[in-house]
Amino acid sequence: MGRRYTVTVRTGAKVRKRRHQRLADALEDVARIAGELSEGTDVRPAGGLLTRRLDPVQQVVGRVELAGPDRLRAGVDVRGDGSCEAFTGRVRRTLVEQRDGETAFAALRRVLS
Repeated sequence: MGRRYTVTVRTGAKVRKRRHQRLADALEDVARIAGELSEGTDVRPAGGLLTRRLDPVQQVVGRVELAGPDRLRAGVDVRGDGSCEAFTGRVRRTLVEQRDGETAFAALRRVLS
């Protein structure tokens, strides 16, 4: 049995899981799914008078997580304005810094390769 990678997609209350044998396939799936989620975002600011106001960029509308061998945990958060941020870790998430002209998916691929 080869190494297995699991891609978990969380949108609202829905959770879907997909399995892959290769890291490259799992990363392509993460990029595709997060891209689809970011195209369909249309979130308005939340909160206001009595609670803190949250702009769309502050709201996570979807999360695509990648888990694999050797405690690999990483993923991409899709924000309410359609932007994406890559992270590593599970409980203690660390934001993956993007270089000039680099997408969140390219940054994640760079860190995991």
